[in-house]
Amino acid sequence: MACARRLAGLLVALGLSAFTSNAASMDLSQVWQLALTNDPTYQAARANYRAAAQKLPIARANLLPSISGGLTGAYQDNRATGNFDQVFQGTRSAWALNLTQPVFNWSAIQTFEQSKLQVASAEVQLQLAYQDLMLRSSEAYFRILALQDELEALKAEQRSIQEQLAAAKRRFELGDATVTDALEAQARFDLTSANIIGLENELSNAEDELARIIGRQPLPQTLYPLPYNIPLPAPQPNKLSAWSDQAKSANLNVVRAQIQTRIAKYDIEIAKSGHYPSVNLTASSTSNLVGNSQIQPFYDGRTIDNTVGLTLSVPIYSGGGVSANVVEKAELQQKSVYDLEAERRRSLQLSRQFFNGVQAGLARIKGLEAAEKSSLSALKANLTGYEIGVRINLDVLDAQRQLFITKRDLAAARYNTLLTSLRLRANSGVLSESDLFAINQLLKPPGSPGTGIMHDLRKQR
Repeated sequence: MACARRLAGLLVALGLSAFTSNAASMDLSQVWQLALTNDPTYQAARANYRAAAQKLPIARANLLPSISGGLTGAYQDNRATGNFDQVFQGTRSAWALNLTQPVFNWSAIQTFEQSKLQVASAEVQLQLAYQDLMLRSSEAYFRILALQDELEALKAEQRSIQEQLAAAKRRFELGDATVTDALEAQARFDLTSANIIGLENELSNAEDELARIIGRQPLPQTLYPLPYNIPLPAPQPNKLSAWSDQAKSANLNVVRAQIQTRIAKYDIEIAKSGHYPSVNLTASSTSNLVGNSQIQPFYDGRTIDNTVGLTLSVPIYSGGGVSANVVEKAELQQKSVYDLEAERRRSLQLSRQFFNGVQAGLARIKGLEAAEKSSLSALKANLTGYEIGVRINLDVLDAQRQLFITKRDLAAARYNTLLTSLRLRANSGVLSESDLFAINQLLKPPGSPGTGIMHDLRKQR
């Protein structure tokens, strides 16, 4: 009976966990919505896209007519050099209206076509920032949950060590054990207490990281946890080749690199335009109150002069600068081709890494679940053996530590597997809000049955 009471008391200590109110709790969906509006990195990416979108109208302007006007007002006093007699004196006013329409400008044409690709590249860059925000929000969210689980496990371990320390002292007082048992338990208790302090600081830093993304400080123990009785889904489709093929064509970094190669080709054409002539249609209308001095000097009244013509500009020699610029752009275009191949290979490597990571994670979860049950059984056996004198106190402490290490590893494996599945989808260019919402459906309010790293031990209280 004493052994049974001792075992039950220790299990109560192991499973002791305060239930928290979910009045101010947040799930992953709410965190994501806050991140969309408050994350400064993503907002900066949106501003950058809006700025890049103006490249198209800026480039188009170089193909459209430009009109300028001017107005002049002056007082004029003309005198002859012989006897310095006054020839003309009075006010002068003039206005001019000029229009220029490019007819052929190869640089402006290619720049306009290139600007379409630059806007497309900026849009892909914004999509990358969008996916990055989803990953950063999820990683910060589950990082907090993982640290909370680890902290809860350490505190439960501390309580169990404290219970074991009290039992060792009682047995020492009764003469059934040596002082070594108490000293071993005290040393393990002090080490666990120090680890708790360090972990609490790490958890605080993780909460600050999430606050930097969502713009508010999350309250302790208010995030929706992931129940431990919910199986995690496998990748769909469950074939590496399907994810690799998708990544080769739809990975956003690959898409952006493809656009960059096309932009680099236009850079070559723009550089070549230094050898090409340009033609502009020009039209002007001017008016002068004192007349056109080249036609009839000082003619009284106002004249209006209208001209329309074509201007041909032909570059002849620029010191070799144009040719050097063409060579430079051609080499940069070749660099962009190599960059594209590097991104393709990287996307394939990441597809394999993330796909195998999810598969290995799911397998590791099953292994750790079995190890968790074995560790709990081993702890019970060591507690019983310690009560009847066939096990020493250090055996019990080691069994306790093994159980909590297994629980922490299992919790971390579940979170890492979920995050790796998100990275797999992001690498293939298919990560979207719906993926976060699907994970959010798995989460439960704080304190719900099956949540918390000590959920299985609460049942035995």
